[in-house]
Amino acid sequence: MAKPAPLEGAQEIQTMLVSYAKQETVEPLKSLGRYLSFGIAGSILTFMGIFFVGLGALRFFQTLEVFGGDSWASMFPYLIALALLLLSIVLIYSAMSRAKARIA
Repeated sequence: MAKPAPLEGAQEIQTMLVSYAKQETVEPLKSLGRYLSFGIAGSILTFMGIFFVGLGALRFFQTLEVFGGDSWASMFPYLIALALLLLSIVLIYSAMSRAKARIA
């Protein structure tokens, strides 16, 4: 049996280490990037949706004559819209907490 030359063994080890490093670092980072991009896009769209729902609720309550005029009642549409936005934040947080509890 002929012994392999020392350089062949070193090249084989180098190729094996490079392929292992790619398998354990590059491929997981690619999948992490995909999850991260979907997460960022989802958070931006969720923020925009909540913003427009809050703005729509504010405009709806401002059109009601009950809250019209120059009295303190004209402040209530803003308080109602703020309460709706806070409620949506609480609902999203509780949904995220339940999802995290299911995973763990």
